[in-house]
Amino acid sequence: MISLSEIAIRLAVASALGAVIGLERERKDWAAGMRTHMMVCVGSTLAMMVSAYGFSDVLGYQNVGLDPSRIAAQVISGIGFIGAGTILFLKQRVIRGLTTASGLWTVAAIGLAIGSGMYFAGVLTTVLALIILWMLQPIENKLARRFRQKSVRIVTKSEASPSRILKKILNSEAIDVSNFSFERSDDEYVIEIKFEDMNPGKLSKVVDVLQKEEEIKEIFWHK
Repeated sequence: MISLSEIAIRLAVASALGAVIGLERERKDWAAGMRTHMMVCVGSTLAMMVSAYGFSDVLGYQNVGLDPSRIAAQVISGIGFIGAGTILFLKQRVIRGLTTASGLWTVAAIGLAIGSGMYFAGVLTTVLALIILWMLQPIENKLARRFRQKSVRIVTKSEASPSRILKKILNSEAIDVSNFSFERSDDEYVIEIKFEDMNPGKLSKVVDVLQKEEEIKEIFWHK
């Protein structure tokens, strides 16, 4: 059996570790903030302790066998429902919230580690998670900007001819187009063009081509 003081220590440590990771998400104003991460971590810790010690009173009965890992396994699979709720599918095929969802999954694993008494593993994972979420983000952004395709999003009037505008851009020798797409709503066309390489000089040439079109309402440049 596990003592009452040990139960309190494990739940308190899990709460603290969940709060630390949750604060990192909280500062970016995500829905899954400090309290959500704390609840996930504390809940998974309790589930682990119940799984390991909660059924010890029936172990003496004949033909009774217990697998302490079964509840823990269900926590890992069940956290996916909460993680899915933090993922947002935005327009232009943009997905946000994957990092927060993976953070919740990691927090659940940290709670299981603390619940099983693996304090060092839980604390070390928390430190590594903070390094990944916070300290490595500037490096990731720098590398992403280097390899990310540049794009221009054009909004035109409903009477515009997207094919003519696209043809004019594609025929420009200064522009190296990777791919393009367009969609129509009730009162406008939205054209998105992605480029293999685009520097400020080439961008100015794109603008020179497009600003002469009276049917174009807006132009958005995505770095």
